[in-house]
This record gives sequence, structure tokens and C-alpha cells, in this order.
Amino acid sequence: MCSGVGCRVKDKCYRFTAKKCEFWQSYFLAPPLEVKNDVLVCEMFWGEKSDKIYKSIEDIFNDK
Repeated sequence: MCSGVGCRVKDKCYRFTAKKCEFWQSYFLAPPLEVKNDVLVCEMFWGEKSDKIYKSIEDIFNDK
């Protein structure tokens, strides 16, 4: 989960729009934003084309 503070694309990101779990939920301490080529970007953006994040999660679970 992400607070979305300072993020221009938070409304299109699953990490911001997902519903909270009532029992347990992980959050970023601060949105993982950084400036690249004078543009504020998020390496953890989880939108329609975020196959990189899904692949990383899949790899973690397949290693067990």
C-alpha cells in the first residue's frame, strides 16, 4: 500500500487504489518516488503494464 503523497499517477496505481486488509497490511514508509531526467517517477508503480513487479513477486514465491 502507498499513501500516494506527491505522486501524480496514484489514481492509476494498484498500490494506492487497493482496499486495505482488515487483519494485516504492508505500507511504504514513504512513497518510493525519485527524480530521473527532471521527472518524478516511481519504480514501484503497479498499473496495467507493470509486468516487472508481478514477475518479481512471482519469482519470490517460486523460490520457496
